[in-house]
Amino acid sequence: MEMKHLGLALFLAVLFNQHLLTVHVEARDDFVRTRGVNFLLNGNPYYANGFNAYWLMYVASDPSQRPKVSSAFREAASHGLTVARTWAFSDGGYRPLQYAPGSYNEQMFQGLDFVIAEARRYGIKLILSLANNYDSFGGKKQYVNWARSQGQYVTSDDDFFTNPVVKGYYKNHVKTVLNRYNSFNGMHYKDDPTIMAWELMNEPRCTSDSSGKTIQAWIMEMASHVKSIDRNHLLEAGLEGFYGQSTPQKMRLNPSLDIGTDFIANNQIPGIDFATVHSYPDQWLSSSDDQYQLSFLNNWLDAHIQDAQFILQKPILLAEFGKSWKDPGFSPYQRDQLFNTVYYKIYSSANRGGPAAGGLFWQLLTEGMDSFRDGYEIVLSESSSTANVIAQQSHKLDQIRKIFTRMRNVERWKRARAMRRGQWQSRNGGGGRHIGN
Repeated sequence: MEMKHLGLALFLAVLFNQHLLTVHVEARDDFVRTRGVNFLLNGNPYYANGFNAYWLMYVASDPSQRPKVSSAFREAASHGLTVARTWAFSDGGYRPLQYAPGSYNEQMFQGLDFVIAEARRYGIKLILSLANNYDSFGGKKQYVNWARSQGQYVTSDDDFFTNPVVKGYYKNHVKTVLNRYNSFNGMHYKDDPTIMAWELMNEPRCTSDSSGKTIQAWIMEMASHVKSIDRNHLLEAGLEGFYGQSTPQKMRLNPSLDIGTDFIANNQIPGIDFATVHSYPDQWLSSSDDQYQLSFLNNWLDAHIQDAQFILQKPILLAEFGKSWKDPGFSPYQRDQLFNTVYYKIYSSANRGGPAAGGLFWQLLTEGMDSFRDGYEIVLSESSSTANVIAQQSHKLDQIRKIFTRMRNVERWKRARAMRRGQWQSRNGGGGRHIGN
């Protein structure tokens, strides 16, 4: 083990002396940034072992239920988890955030205020998604229905991506959320470093245009809109990672889904700061056995990590993955095996200074939330073997972070010393004078 860490330190030293962690003066503002294929926090490498918890705002909108949010964050932090991905949308329907275009439920917004303030208490960053592809919590269908009720001629939910009125509704929602004043901490969301990134949409899909042009144009327009309001935060598109027409030779890697997205072209858009990939081999290849699904997962992650490194030259997060206990023949060992496969790919990449910076499993619950169970849930106090796998990954990524940070600090010290020596020499007539014998 010691030799492995020594080898890692030496390897990192080589990388460090090349170009990976070129020293710059960094503002300590607590916002997560990117440089090349890496995330940085206050100038040091940042890794995101984390989780999905879509339910945070919904549960926190009822003050009597807020202890569940606190409990989830506390349990997550105790396992070294540092990032949560959650919904900053709930459109129409039951207990919505936005009950009509531009009209908001203050109680629900205060739930999101609480989530952000509480995440900060536990040292957890947030990725906030701004809309849903699917019908739950409204989704693109609700936006299109709102436009139809205003006399717009819309024929498909995919008109979400092209209809000017619908796009106006979405842009207004983005503006409202980003400019929201948090009633708990007194900060506007767009100024709050607790938020790591915005996500344009959860798993955007446009099956009516398999060329990918519709979603490409929408991401370009909406990325520009977000950045016009908020230059502090990172932005990602919410993609699952399916390859498209820009790289037809890679489309064989996709499960047999044709959904109008393009992992390469969509993530090359300038306003998109990092790539995401989701992975559900148990859903996508449900008729295949466990070993085939793991083989697919290995190839899927290898391809995306390589493309993030060499084509996109941006960081990548595995933003959703999991295994359901509802799968036939499920055992906790199978789930642990899937988590270990994902975590090893991320660790191997991070270890060599590569672009894979973390994984967010689907989904974290805490005790007393049985109605939210979907088969993929992890209750850390119940799932001891999986909780152990999660905590080990947090520790391993933290070790890499510490080694990088230590080396960076040594480099800063060396530069400061060289600068002081140069100043002393210039004050004393250069380096050629010797005092004494």
